[in-house]
Amino acid sequence: MIIDETSFPKKGLRSCGVAPQYCGTLGQTANAQVGVFLAYSSVHGTAFIDRALYLPRTWTKDSQRCADAGVPLMARFATKGALAKRLLERAFAAAVPARWVVADNFYGRAHHFRQWLEQHGRSYVVGILPAQVVVHDGQRQRAKALAASVSSEAWVRRSSGTGSQGERVQEWACLALTEAAAPGMGRWLLVRRPLEHPDDCAYFRAYGPVDTSVAELVRVAGVRWSIEEGFAQTKGEVGLDQYEVRHWDGWHRHITLCLLTHAYLVVVSARARDALRLDRKKKRVCRILLCSP
Repeated sequence: MIIDETSFPKKGLRSCGVAPQYCGTLGQTANAQVGVFLAYSSVHGTAFIDRALYLPRTWTKDSQRCADAGVPLMARFATKGALAKRLLERAFAAAVPARWVVADNFYGRAHHFRQWLEQHGRSYVVGILPAQVVVHDGQRQRAKALAASVSSEAWVRRSSGTGSQGERVQEWACLALTEAAAPGMGRWLLVRRPLEHPDDCAYFRAYGPVDTSVAELVRVAGVRWSIEEGFAQTKGEVGLDQYEVRHWDGWHRHITLCLLTHAYLVVVSARARDALRLDRKKKRVCRILLCSP
């Protein structure tokens, strides 16, 4: 399960939740709405399973503004991290079969978010900031400093998955952390170093079964990019960001319909790929039989 957010640039002040805030779509602060999303990823594809609209404090402190936009009376200010927990909590309650929770460093850098996942018995691979402190061999060090001390032999080229231009191959280093963990569970610091820009490292905290392989940790870290692809698909193919509604209910209805449509397309595409593979396999078997003496 992958947690992330996306923004919807908007003009004016009346659209529910709109405010000057960081807009990832534009890469700068702008007037926008922000939604937190939960996606489900498997070998068959990635689709969204839940969503939440972020309400800035400027909204929750203005009861008349909220009333005009149809915001429920029970709605209170909640950070994006708190919204992420709500989405995950609903997924846990629904027994969604997922082995890992994945998020970028906006969520992963928060100790309370990681601790909450551990309290729920969930394994995770989440991004962290370079300055985050970790414990390795009993010593507290910042992630960036620890990565700098890694020997050249510790860096291994691995693929974190297939992207639009083929395998995403980078150099990875994995260090076991000596922080306390539940029985049978381990902690690791993962560091990703691009081949073209070796100074532009990314850092991840991982928590999972102690026998988890490095290849599996790298694979899980790479899964996060599939939600970015999902955002691009839903905006480009089913109009996730193409709406003019202003009210709370209107936003949720439009977003839910788009996510449902996208999930349908993902399932249809997966079945079509399976059918194509089966057809190719049958043709290979036929050729072998025809060529046999």
